Amino acid sequence: MNYTILIVEDEAKIAEVVRDYLQKDGYRVEITENGEQAVNRVLRGGIDLVLLDLMLPGMSGEEVCKRIRACSTVPVIMMTAKTAESDRIEGLSLGADDYVPKPFSPRELVARVKAVLRRTSDHELLADRIYLPGGIMVDDVSKQVFKHGEVVPLTPTEYKILALLARHPRRTFSRSDLVERILGFDYEGEERVIDTHVKNLRRKIEDDPKNPQIVVSVYGHGYRLGG
Repeated sequence: MNYTILIVEDEAKIAEVVRDYLQKDGYRVEITENGEQAVNRVLRGGIDLVLLDLMLPGMSGEEVCKRIRACSTVPVIMMTAKTAESDRIEGLSLGADDYVPKPFSPRELVARVKAVLRRTSDHELLADRIYLPGGIMVDDVSKQVFKHGEVVPLTPTEYKILALLARHPRRTFSRSDLVERILGFDYEGEERVIDTHVKNLRRKIEDDPKNPQIVVSVYGHGYRLGG
């Protein structure tokens, strides 16, 4: 399997239980209880997924997620006692790939880790690079998007949406299609969260986000690649 999971959790007992379940399933595991250390560890590379507690001392989990997103597309699963739908939507908007409320079943958490890693690999492009209108280039090797040669700082979810549309340029995807393919079959939130991700994606890649030419809406159906 050869995946390395970073657990960011200040409650030692929780971190140890999650570590044991992950190691039993064949994952390599590292643990840190500090947000600053977590960001620095991700920067060094070699981490395939981050399990991130939001209630951390010092730097909050939300800030940790923001900093990770500024430098890496590594998948992030948030673990938190915050269970309101608005909290879930905020977490996903910050760039998290999944959101697991506490208390959780360690077995379910391992299943979610598997699902997120599988989704990440499922969104590889057929070509290493795909060129889109507006000077956009999707580089599947680095998992980055460039506009006129400059890196566009997308979240993993935004990247996956664009990569999926780029792989199927003639297909229209409904919101439910995108939820299943991007967020997973077990996602329980509102389908409209996809609109938020698309809005943020357009703001970053479109010359005129109010008149999108790359990620276009198909009225009554969903979204497709334009151009």
